Amino acid sequence: MQSLLGFLRRGRTWVIGLPFVWLLVFFALPFLILLRISLTDMGGGENPFTPLYGYVNGSLQLLLHYENYRSIFSDGSGWAKTLYLEGYSTSLRYALLTTVFCLVLGYPFAYFIALSRERFRTPLLMMVMLPFWTSLLLRVYAWKGILADGGVLNRGLMALGVISSPIHMIYTDIAMLIAMTYIYLPFMVLPLYANLVKMDPRLLEAAHDLGASPWRAFWLITVPLSKAGIVAGCTLVFIPALGEFIIPSLLGGAENVMIGRVVWDEMFAANNWPRAAALAVVMIVMILIPLSVYHRYSSAAESAGADASGAQS
Repeated sequence: MQSLLGFLRRGRTWVIGLPFVWLLVFFALPFLILLRISLTDMGGGENPFTPLYGYVNGSLQLLLHYENYRSIFSDGSGWAKTLYLEGYSTSLRYALLTTVFCLVLGYPFAYFIALSRERFRTPLLMMVMLPFWTSLLLRVYAWKGILADGGVLNRGLMALGVISSPIHMIYTDIAMLIAMTYIYLPFMVLPLYANLVKMDPRLLEAAHDLGASPWRAFWLITVPLSKAGIVAGCTLVFIPALGEFIIPSLLGGAENVMIGRVVWDEMFAANNWPRAAALAVVMIVMILIPLSVYHRYSSAAESAGADASGAQS
């Protein structure tokens, strides 16, 4: 009996400990290294791991360089809208627009899959997940061929007589938003479907029996019950879209500089690792904000569900 209890305790320790070790090795440790680089000064050299402490006038002092963070928000003469802040604002704008478009397009798709017959759900879900089987880079290049001045879309419209000359779509905001919406749409559909498919259809039947129109029943019952899926989908779309690098590089114009491209330029073009690390740390902090909101909402929803279950029992 004691050996069985010891085995169960060891099993529980492994089950709980392995995810923490994974997070420690692949998230916490790289973040600490990034934070350490952001507080150093390469001084024109090639070593980003300069000492963070040293002797000054005979006393041991920390040599932390906050200039890498100060330069993000200041141009040297005071607080100003720097290139880095413009990159953050551009990334936030595109990430928010992408999230809204994915929600508007993904919700009806997820709702249709959830209400369809069970034998049709698997093929429809396969259609949603099919793009994951193709390289992201190839999919972005495909959109580049579709939206180019001599691309598939312009040639098709000209063949139909809709337009007489090509419409310039490549390297514009429209091209970026189309590609980002297409790439991240499955991240919105899947959590919405997982939430909507568990909804009890008898609730809608009861609403219809009480005189509610289909549209009113949808807004008063379906949407509130799917809030968890909406929050999860928006989080899964917003976070990767905020740091997107490939799509702006291939489809965005020179004026559409997102923070991912800025970090790349600072790291590999300017060879300024500390400033690139500082930009990445600030972006991670920005990502942690929606994650904390999602965690708080999930905790509140779970506690509310537990209270409701206790009241029913």
